Amino acid sequence: MKKLLLVVDYQKDFVDGSLGFPGAEALDGPIAAKVAAYHAAGDDVAFTLDTHQSDYLSTQEGRKLPVTHCLMHSEGWQLYGETGKALDRARDMLICKPTFPSLWLGDWLKKQNYQRVELVGLVSYMCVLSNAIVAKAALPEAELVVDAACTAGPDPRLHANALELLETLQITVVNRED
Repeated sequence: MKKLLLVVDYQKDFVDGSLGFPGAEALDGPIAAKVAAYHAAGDDVAFTLDTHQSDYLSTQEGRKLPVTHCLMHSEGWQLYGETGKALDRARDMLICKPTFPSLWLGDWLKKQNYQRVELVGLVSYMCVLSNAIVAKAALPEAELVVDAACTAGPDPRLHANALELLETLQITVVNRED
């Protein structure tokens, strides 16, 4: 079975930077361990990077979320902690995306024939949710899984709602604590 771990936007600005929040750093060890396990099993790993330019505040997203973050090549754009160290640049896919979901990701997934895609990362109710939907559209017969122990968001209510919505969309949520 061809499998992919998709690490969504686990970047410094979402953990301890301009959009960081308490608890995001606690995901680092579990996400890095998942990356190592996928590598050890010979499965694929891909990382999305929220990527903005210096004109971010003049974009639609920037006007609605006026907090400069994830500027390309800045410290906040980098993958966080042990998760960043787990990246194998020779074998893992890096996907830079200028907004929450990535159409490029969907196009790439359609060509890969994955039977299982697991998503982890930040923020559960924005980029994880929207990219899970993209993956579902690209691979309608693949098993899609979100590990609730490896995703979070600053608003606990929206986080819980996102996990519920994912299940409604026939995306399996594992390690849910409610």
